[in-house]
Amino acid sequence: MATALVLGAGMVGSVIARDLAAEFTVTIADRSAAALAKAAARCPGLRTVEADLSDPATITALASQHDVVCGALASHLGFGALKAVIAAGKPYCDISFMPQDAWTVDELARAAGVTAVVDCGVAPGMSNLLSGWATARLDVTDTITIMVGGIPVERRWPWDYKAGFAPADVIEEYTRPSRIVENGKMVVREALSELERIDFDGVGTLEVFNTDGLRSLAYTLGGLEVDGVRAPASFVGDRPPVPQMKEKTMRWPGHVEKMAMLRHLGLFGTEPIEVGGVMVKPRDLVAKLLFPQWTYEDGEQDLTVMRVEATGTRDGKRVHLAWDLYDRYDTATQATSMSRTTAFPCAIVARMLASGALHQPGVIVPERLGQIAGIPEALIDGLRARGIHYSERETIT
Repeated sequence: MATALVLGAGMVGSVIARDLAAEFTVTIADRSAAALAKAAARCPGLRTVEADLSDPATITALASQHDVVCGALASHLGFGALKAVIAAGKPYCDISFMPQDAWTVDELARAAGVTAVVDCGVAPGMSNLLSGWATARLDVTDTITIMVGGIPVERRWPWDYKAGFAPADVIEEYTRPSRIVENGKMVVREALSELERIDFDGVGTLEVFNTDGLRSLAYTLGGLEVDGVRAPASFVGDRPPVPQMKEKTMRWPGHVEKMAMLRHLGLFGTEPIEVGGVMVKPRDLVAKLLFPQWTYEDGEQDLTVMRVEATGTRDGKRVHLAWDLYDRYDTATQATSMSRTTAFPCAIVARMLASGALHQPGVIVPERLGQIAGIPEALIDGLRARGIHYSERETIT
């Protein structure tokens, strides 16, 4: 039986491991013995390894013993893990929201003969793939809009929110400037800005606001030079650039005002301040106080919503493409919706890597997968088989 290694035993990593265990001998690694024990309890037969995954040499040694590797680490560990797996010469699929540009190690992966798919979750991930698929189905794509959010089913005072992934990464979304493509150029807007409300079927009214979610899409589908850097041709592809693109986050109404107040007070700051003779980072204090309140309790239900829209032309006619995702906590497996919708695309692509169905050495972003014939359909079908449904609408005028 083929072997798979999963880096990270958190909510997402444990779901990836459980999904792969049906066809692979799976090892899951994490520095937390408690997280490993919880993952093993939900998946009998899972092999566990307690390891410091901030050490690249440790990752390389572990990866070299397996046929395929999946990454589900916090964002600050993602880039180091990517390089470490490439050094091991193993195919890799990762969901880490790493701040670095993964394509900077594309040549390294090519030289090693390694296929490394990054950002392969829900958003980034399926949002990118559907955007890429849209450009493949249109002659010219004029606009792409992505709206996505993970929220608790039950609203509870005072936050009406729980974090479906690392809370530190959530706060980063509320502080990092939001990059948007407008009229073929990159513009920067403040995070939490341009607040609007939409009605989403099955949920009701949600508020939508700017966050820095386009990531590789600005380089690839936008064809832009960002911060003085242009992506290699293998990333950009041969489709006409999309002049209008943005991604926004969805939350229950009232969330933006609360986060904006905390940010305005300086509580999301990273520069130490003196408090009673002790130097304290405001964000560390907020993390200590806030994160326990943002942690889902066992059995507490969440939902994930996403809408990806694209407009353009095909055969001289205007075409509007749209995909909606509405997914809820799975009571049978006790897996959160955010962990399922993030983990399953990674697990499905890992199977493609292990079987050789996907073998293009280098670093691959999901929008490029969306432009490869057959892969978007395979992912949509695979997700449907796991109870995750993307509804599609196409309107021609």
